[in-house]
Amino acid sequence: MTIGEIAGRFGLATHVLRHWESLGLLTPARAVAGHRRYGTADLYRVATILRAKEAGLSLDQIHELLTAGGSARRRQILLRHREDLVVRIAALQDSLRFIEGGLECEHHDFTACPHYQEMVRSRIGPTAPPHVPL
Repeated sequence: MTIGEIAGRFGLATHVLRHWESLGLLTPARAVAGHRRYGTADLYRVATILRAKEAGLSLDQIHELLTAGGSARRRQILLRHREDLVVRIAALQDSLRFIEGGLECEHHDFTACPHYQEMVRSRIGPTAPPHVPL
């Protein structure tokens, strides 16, 4: 496949593939006149890069992952990123609970709601006063 064909297949601009190549993430074969030629392995490589980006890895992290010298190093990289994801997921779940609490609150001023105040008390600090009565 040409660079245009593979870019189109993934909905990418061709300059993205060229950038990834400059970073060492892709190494397409070269045809006559130096034109890039992408094969099946490149399809999987691009799909892997895209999937890794969706998982929150930076291009540097993806490069490190793809060039890891063995399964032990790759596992170490993935475990480190897994820990980051667990923390981010917990924070997002907490944010979702906050939003849902606001949606479920029937008080005119939700910031005066005891349930809401309980949700945000940790942001005030250890000397947080009890909720403000309505």
